[in-house]
Amino acid sequence: MPQHSLPLAQIAQLLDVPEDSLRALIAARGDQGDTTLVGLTVAEAARRLGMGRTKLYEYVASGEIASVKIGSLRRIPAEAVNEFVARRLSASDFGAAA
Repeated sequence: MPQHSLPLAQIAQLLDVPEDSLRALIAARGDQGDTTLVGLTVAEAARRLGMGRTKLYEYVASGEIASVKIGSLRRIPAEAVNEFVARRLSASDFGAAA
């Protein structure tokens, strides 16, 4: 669990929530990974997008989402994940029924 600059009791008080609820929320989040990464593995990017690795590999192979090869490793720039979502949002027709 990450260290906080304020004790958890003070954070809960500032947020006006019970400390037990805040602790439960932190525990439920689990390991979110390093949000400061610039290049994500396909698994990390897929987790951020809420999809499977296989489907994301299809998007990488088709060029729908940018990726770069660094040595033998495939990495997806973190900003490419946001750009991919933005393109998908602008391309979708919100007026059509699913």
